[in-house]
Amino acid sequence: MHFLRFNIKGDKVIWAVVILLSLISTLVVYSATGSLAYKYQSGNTEYYLLKHVTTLVFGLVLMMVTHNIPHKYFSRFSQLAVIAAVPLLIYTLAKGTNLNEASRWIQLPVINLTFQTSDFAKLALIAFTARQLSKKQDDLKDIMKGFLPIVAPVVVICVLILPANFSTCAVLFTSCFVLMFAGRIYIKHLLLLVAAGIVGILMIVLIAKVAPGVFPRFGTWIKRIENFSKAEKEENAGSQVDKAKIAISTAGFLGKGPGKSTQRNFLPHPYSDFIYAIIVEEYGFAMGFAIVMLYSILLFRGLRIANQASSTFGSLLAFGLTFGLVLQASINMAVAVNLFPVTGQPLPLLSMGGTSIWFTSVSIGIILSVSREAEEATEEKPSGFAEEPSYA
Repeated sequence: MHFLRFNIKGDKVIWAVVILLSLISTLVVYSATGSLAYKYQSGNTEYYLLKHVTTLVFGLVLMMVTHNIPHKYFSRFSQLAVIAAVPLLIYTLAKGTNLNEASRWIQLPVINLTFQTSDFAKLALIAFTARQLSKKQDDLKDIMKGFLPIVAPVVVICVLILPANFSTCAVLFTSCFVLMFAGRIYIKHLLLLVAAGIVGILMIVLIAKVAPGVFPRFGTWIKRIENFSKAEKEENAGSQVDKAKIAISTAGFLGKGPGKSTQRNFLPHPYSDFIYAIIVEEYGFAMGFAIVMLYSILLFRGLRIANQASSTFGSLLAFGLTFGLVLQASINMAVAVNLFPVTGQPLPLLSMGGTSIWFTSVSIGIILSVSREAEEATEEKPSGFAEEPSYA
């Protein structure tokens, strides 16, 4: 405890949220991976538990290391990371591991670790957008000097993610769009971006109709939207969501009890994409509401850190990363309760995963780094010193 008290800094509430989500994740993943264990590990249910706990613990170590790094270093890192993300995404599309007609993963040589390059790209792009916004505050009126240098990397990265992972592309673009709004990009410039986005979507639809091979997952996107729109009209439409709705509707206030989910045996990916449904089924609406509140607290504390940050870059960085994480969580939970089409977005810090958990941990570590420096700056100021406000 003495070690933790002096080595864990930054917003203590966010640390508490992370620990609680990790503990809940451990319990639910252990239950949800039962069928997976019997299928691939001869019934050894402890295999996935140990693997998940190891991943979470290493994620906490990454968070601890990251939150002790001054956030100004992430500005320079973002430049290199965005440049590196482009060839990584191109390589993933060309040579990545293919699943359901989507190339999303690459395997690192020697250590044989697979990771989703879009997770790296998300972190890099949000940090780089925050850097560009903070550097070009005096040039935002100029579309050539201010707007285009900020939006161009966003468009390039999102276009490279789009063919294999539409939902991740949409979450990332929305996060960057809101970040640009918070960074005081002119509304008329943002409206131009929206118009360009609509034109781009129409072009994608046209290209997919003429040359299906260019966007092999286009049919999947359309099918998911159709299933979502027809789910209440046609029996058995959207079977994944139907099973999630059964899990939730039979839960009651306190749930069926730990390890007593029935729909985990029928839901695809109950340990990742539909883990929220399993949480509610086993622990009830009370736990479902508690999860929503934990992410709400994370959002509130992240916005508070952004407001108190010691620099414009830190403010925008904390805001962008917080918004992106909470948006992803909101979409995952919305899918489970049939408020949104199926997307395949994991629930941050709750869904089973490998490098996705680690990139989430690094993101939260960066937010805590901004928080730590804001607290240290406040402690160093003499009494009565008027703090200059930091605008996101």
